[in-house]
Amino acid sequence: MAEFVESCELRAQFAAGLSRMYGAEVPAYHTLVEVSSLVNTAFPGALRLGSLERVTAERHGAIRVGSAAELAQVADLFSAFGMYPVGYYDLREAASPIPVVSTAFRPIGQDELARNPFRVFTSMLTVADGRFFSADLRTRVQRFLDSRQLFDPALIASAQRIAAAGGCPAGDAPGFVTAAVSAFALSREPIDRAWYDELSAVSAVAADIAGVTSTHINHLTPRVLDIDALQQAMTERGITMIDRIQGPPRVDGPQVLLRQTSFRALAEPRRFRSPSGEVTDGTLRVRFGEVEQRGVALTRAGRERYDAAMSAPDPAAVWHRHFPATDAEMAASGLAYYVDGDPSRPVVYEDFLPASAAGIFRSNLDTASAAVQGGDTTEYCQDWMAGRIGHHIHDPYDLYEKVAHS
Repeated sequence: MAEFVESCELRAQFAAGLSRMYGAEVPAYHTLVEVSSLVNTAFPGALRLGSLERVTAERHGAIRVGSAAELAQVADLFSAFGMYPVGYYDLREAASPIPVVSTAFRPIGQDELARNPFRVFTSMLTVADGRFFSADLRTRVQRFLDSRQLFDPALIASAQRIAAAGGCPAGDAPGFVTAAVSAFALSREPIDRAWYDELSAVSAVAADIAGVTSTHINHLTPRVLDIDALQQAMTERGITMIDRIQGPPRVDGPQVLLRQTSFRALAEPRRFRSPSGEVTDGTLRVRFGEVEQRGVALTRAGRERYDAAMSAPDPAAVWHRHFPATDAEMAASGLAYYVDGDPSRPVVYEDFLPASAAGIFRSNLDTASAAVQGGDTTEYCQDWMAGRIGHHIHDPYDLYEKVAHS
């Protein structure tokens, strides 16, 4: 055994540990992984968008926290695994608003992505936004968040040391990874039913974040090379999928950015405490199984065209007006990133789409949030988030530029 375990190996162990834990908590996840692997081995274009080994092993997770202080701890913890914040997503701006702002923690170097591309989409509750939370509720939510502890301080201290060193002694790795995985296990503690229901009236996501005393993995997402085939195969196995694949339409030309689907959130057994103190059994539907198909990363010019196409009633019908049909034309037009401009070497999109994230969340909720009224008067923005968590938030376009010109 090596005497020193680097952050990339810790990341691989962390991803594998979360996968085992989540599979035990949500057995349908195993079916999703199995079908994804079958689809990937049958797909002829695997090497173009990454090796079959990488694609089949690839995962992203999603977690939710309640405050900037909790998000800062997440940033410190994930830095030990070589995962850094990239991008800023405001899901309050979605068609069906969700009171969170988000970033994604992931490797940022191409070599690190190739070694293990695990990433975690992390959302923070926007408690200060009066469009969702009244002054009274805001005070009570903040008091609740201040009273809980999501992560053992010793775990965060260890993570900070490991991040600074780029890894840890081999003897320390198993305990650290196990503790990190356990921090995201689904709690079996009884939930205050009245408090949870009050927050659910604002948003089911708000209740999932601030209605419980811990955080947990909301989903783990395998990567697939043909998401339409995956959707059909899962349906044929009797798994109820969401109604529509999120993201760009299926097209004959180069697939761009990110397409996502999921099986519907399952009713999971949970325990609830009534105002009288009585504990009873019940269920919650908050966790689901997501899968994704990644395409070529778009430049800023390409993203403008994407937004224009997606604003149409039927994006597929107008796609040809915005994008050419070949990688060569995409590269020549400066609409997408290719290594050294070579159309045979597309730069894979490694990040997320806020509309798709909100769409996945919304598709797995029993009710959708109404559009918020009034303007945003809060301080939430990328610079605010970076300052509060004490970590630079990387611009995805800067990272793709580096890869394209490496």
